[in-house]
Amino acid sequence: MLPLLLLPLLWGGSLQENAEYELRVQESVTVQEGLCADVPCSFSYPWSWWYSSGIPYMYWFRDGDNIHNSQPVATNNRRIKVKTETQDRFHLIGNPLDSNCSLRIREARTKDQGVYQFRVERDTVRYTYRDKKLTLKVAALTQKPDIHFLEPLRSGFPQNLTCSLPGFCEGGRPLTFSWVGGALDRLDPQTVSSSVLTLTPRLQDHGSNLTCRVSLPGAQSTVERTIRLNVSYAPQNLTISIFFSDVAALKILENTSSILIQKSWALQLLCAADSNPPAELSWFQGPPALNATPIYRSPILDLPQVGVSEQGDFTCRAQNSLGSQHVSLHLSVVYPPRPLSPSCSWEGEALQCTCSSHARPAPTLRWRLGEGLLERNHSNASLTVTSSSEGPWANSSLSLRGPLGSGLRLSCEAWNAHGKQSATVLLLPGKSVFLAGAMPAALGGAGATALLFLCLCLSFFCIMKARRKQTSGSGDGMDDEDPVMGTAAWGSRQKAWPDSPQDQATPAGDAPTSGDQQDLHYASFSFHEMKLREPQDEEATSTNEYSEIRTSK
Repeated sequence: MLPLLLLPLLWGGSLQENAEYELRVQESVTVQEGLCADVPCSFSYPWSWWYSSGIPYMYWFRDGDNIHNSQPVATNNRRIKVKTETQDRFHLIGNPLDSNCSLRIREARTKDQGVYQFRVERDTVRYTYRDKKLTLKVAALTQKPDIHFLEPLRSGFPQNLTCSLPGFCEGGRPLTFSWVGGALDRLDPQTVSSSVLTLTPRLQDHGSNLTCRVSLPGAQSTVERTIRLNVSYAPQNLTISIFFSDVAALKILENTSSILIQKSWALQLLCAADSNPPAELSWFQGPPALNATPIYRSPILDLPQVGVSEQGDFTCRAQNSLGSQHVSLHLSVVYPPRPLSPSCSWEGEALQCTCSSHARPAPTLRWRLGEGLLERNHSNASLTVTSSSEGPWANSSLSLRGPLGSGLRLSCEAWNAHGKQSATVLLLPGKSVFLAGAMPAALGGAGATALLFLCLCLSFFCIMKARRKQTSGSGDGMDDEDPVMGTAAWGSRQKAWPDSPQDQATPAGDAPTSGDQQDLHYASFSFHEMKLREPQDEEATSTNEYSEIRTSK
């Protein structure tokens, strides 16, 4: 039985003598100064579980040190002291029962650079692996920190930004962090000295720089990384730029604004917004109601010929994923007065005249008798002037009582800041009224003179014809009063203006329809102490008084 019992022991001794010692480790490792390196390692050695007890002790020595009287740089044998310069920095991190000899090096220093060898001890095994060694190289620190955060950064929403240094092992002396940037001017100084920064970005922080600086313990060096903040925000600072094609001009408007534009001008409206991501720009005519369809989906709106239909609001809306904003421009289309022909008629002993005109802004109407200005909205026994306006239309009526001299001009004037028009009624001898027509203010005097000359010629022609009839005995007998020409119609019928009110009446005084009999009146006009406003003082108050009026048919 004894030989049988000794057989396993003999086999064990034979295995121990024939087994190979092997070390599996990277031969060269480079680590930056101040950083950390993990060196994977495993080994094998001959041992038998029949007689082995305890765990293996592992040692890392500097190459050239005497393993019997020198201290290792790292070991799992707590009874053995390690070198002071590597204490708490060199650690065996592998499980010895798994034959794991992995080594961790923290806060690498330049003097750590060198060659290292491994040794194992267990029971009767005592072996140093001299055939394979570890070469450690320590390079200058070039590693930059990393800044991590969840994108996107949104204006007004807090966000955590974390700064870390790749290659630095936890568990050693802590790193020193500091944050620098324009976005941090309002933060607590203690907040900016932590590896985690809580930042609520603002609109003005977009595009600004943020820097994380890291100081390493013992390395006497600092590394940093700078990023440019990409802050997302809803559209802001909307503007509308106005280009006038007829005149070389540019105007930039913000918020809700109004602008006066001459009719028939060409405009180009350019909308711009500050936003991130870029906003979609759309145009609406009127306010952008919910689910309204834009008239253009473009930053530019062309209005080649502004008319009355373009009067009102044009709104630009800027919209992105974070919100929307809009700005409106009110177009007020302006144009000079467009007068209608004044009309006059006799009602009893009074001469009744009306005049209408439209313009934007609404025109002001006034009457002139000869060169005198009749007071607006005035009423007395001999003169009544009444004026009113609605929208772009202005209306005025005039009632005159009393004797009037012959050959007078009664004018209706319409004016606003953009122009002036006038129309003249000629009061001829007798009781007839001649509508001389409308004319621009610049041509009023010359036109009136020419028309007056034409009327006098026509009157002379009519008188001569009447006398020839009287001489020949044809026709009815005539009284002592010379006949005069009857009421003359407006030179050419005016077309109704497109935006005139539907109830705007055609001015009285138009030529009667076929078959109507005109009632011709004759009168002699004279002035007695009639007071008229002088043209050089148009705003002065005056009272018009008229003497008796003698009429005949």
